[in-house]
Amino acid sequence: MKIIWNYKEIIETLAYPCVTIGNFDGVHLGHNRLFERVVGKAKAHKGVSVVVTFDPHPLKVLRPGGIKLISTIEQKIESIRMAGIDFLVIIPFSREFAATSAKTFVDEVLVGAIGVKELVVGYDYGFGRGREGNIDFLKQQGVEKGFPVTVVEAHYEDEMLVSSTKIRELVTEGRMRDVERLLGRYYQIRGEVQRGRQRGGRVVGFPTANLQILEDDLCPKHGVYVTQVIYDGRCYGGVSNIGYNPTFGEGRLVAETHIFDFNADIYGKPLKINLLQHLRGEKKFSGPEELAEQIRKDIAIARNVLEEAHQELLISCSDE
Repeated sequence: MKIIWNYKEIIETLAYPCVTIGNFDGVHLGHNRLFERVVGKAKAHKGVSVVVTFDPHPLKVLRPGGIKLISTIEQKIESIRMAGIDFLVIIPFSREFAATSAKTFVDEVLVGAIGVKELVVGYDYGFGRGREGNIDFLKQQGVEKGFPVTVVEAHYEDEMLVSSTKIRELVTEGRMRDVERLLGRYYQIRGEVQRGRQRGGRVVGFPTANLQILEDDLCPKHGVYVTQVIYDGRCYGGVSNIGYNPTFGEGRLVAETHIFDFNADIYGKPLKINLLQHLRGEKKFSGPEELAEQIRKDIAIARNVLEEAHQELLISCSDE
């Protein structure tokens, strides 16, 4: 997949480009239906599939603090690449760009820069100043400028609407099995391992790898999770506590993960953590001994969960 970080940098003529547009936060199963349709249309015409998205997310610019994102731009790129897309056009989003009219966007970006031959959009898509670029507008533009518009209807899993909004809601409720159903994969947090107070191994007996969770991050429900840990291309089981560690009065929000059958110095190294199941809420214990006893119970449950999900984990555990 070729990544173009600004539509103004497109200098080549694309072969029968079939295009879809969206924010694609999380790249869930509904988004993948759009990508499948675009890829199929491109192959039918020996053309190329093109995804157009924005960075940062428009709501991050227009309503700072008003949205917590499911995925980083890096995760979004990875997921779109795995969908078999040929070109990913990432448009830098700013308040100035937000003032662009829908007609100007069609003329300059879709027709002028990309040369769209077919357009695929979701049932609720809208863009441009005041979201004036709705479905009816796009269909009319398609008639005038010679590109058919395909609208992909809403997608449901287990009677739940697959949407980024719904997934954010489920993440904050700790409903990770439902999140996996809508994403088509486990919800993942990632970052560099931070040097903490080193109480996990020295005081409690269970060393942890700590990832800091920032205020802008979509934070799952606080508590303990069964996790799958990906480090250096290999997968491990684990248990993670997300929260403030009330037993020791931790002042910052962190994800502390005890990795099973693992012993290596990974401070400063990148780590990916898939959240499989919420086990229990965060709790303040009387001291290290009581906490250690509860961790032993959590580990026993987590190992059973991981064993039952073994085949599924083999498929999902990828460094991609």
